[in-house]
Amino acid sequence: MNQAQLQILDMLSFIKTPEALRDLNKVISDYFVQMADAELDRMWNEGTLNEERIESFRHLHERTPYNKPIL
Repeated sequence: MNQAQLQILDMLSFIKTPEALRDLNKVISDYFVQMADAELDRMWNEGTLNEERIESFRHLHERTPYNKPIL
């Protein structure tokens, strides 16, 4: 484990109740939402992301093609 992982693991020892765990999950989720929002804003401002690009996602199919086994 790296230093960040060890530090977080150490801090988890303070979680004693389901409510505290729920609160921690909320804080972590909110952090990643903020990071995603910031990245989307950056992409929008740079022109990497725009309405046309977002609309193209509507018809995007990126499923992994699997070959059917021959019986």
